[in-house]
Amino acid sequence: MTTQHERPALKIREFEGPLDLLFHLIEKNDIDIYDIPISDITEQYMDFISKMESLDMEVTSEFLVMAATLVHIKSRMMLPGRKGDSEDQEEDPREELVISLLRYKRCKLLAGELKTRHDVYTDCYYRVPSTAKAMDVEIKLPPQEFVSSEFDIAVSNVCKRNEIRFADISAKITHILKKDKLSVRERMKSVWLTISRRGRMFFHELFDKDNPPEKIDRIVGFLAVLELLRGNKITAQQKKPFDVILIEDKGMVEKS
Repeated sequence: MTTQHERPALKIREFEGPLDLLFHLIEKNDIDIYDIPISDITEQYMDFISKMESLDMEVTSEFLVMAATLVHIKSRMMLPGRKGDSEDQEEDPREELVISLLRYKRCKLLAGELKTRHDVYTDCYYRVPSTAKAMDVEIKLPPQEFVSSEFDIAVSNVCKRNEIRFADISAKITHILKKDKLSVRERMKSVWLTISRRGRMFFHELFDKDNPPEKIDRIVGFLAVLELLRGNKITAQQKKPFDVILIEDKGMVEKS
């Protein structure tokens, strides 16, 4: 039993995902969702991540991706030259995060409304409306002239809609699914294999310069390096903020 001044222990399974945790922190601190103090929220989010009971990468990878995103936004907010009256002023780094949170809030409100309606109407039964035939009512429709040109246009429009609806997108879906299968554990293996073979390398050398990686690939690579650091397999050095990161095989460093 916790005392009045103790903070309740939060567990990852209490939240459906990183947006759920982030939304919880915003509501708890009564924060304006359109003006998020990114530094404070990032600190609280990272505090939660560091106190999680389970650090299973398969379970917490989504939470760690959000943590990396928050740190990235925080670093962009700290860059000089953001304030000013220039018409070409850079967009707010928080904009994409705010949009995601607003979408999540809308879905959460709709889900709550649907649950309320389910609880209220779950045991209700409705009378099936009677048909005109059962009520002995004769329906007479006014005669309409058939225009073949309008019919042809309607058929053409239906065909066009169906072409889009039933288009074969299996190749695109397969590509998306293959990208989603890239796990942190697999990236750890490839990073460790490269570093152990070369001894030392810069972080940006983990990616193909002729084929620039997407944002999620960089995040997964960064998380893999953090896990190898935590496992005491490598060392990493950065002389100053935003400088290149030198990664070395710790075993080779100790031997030299």
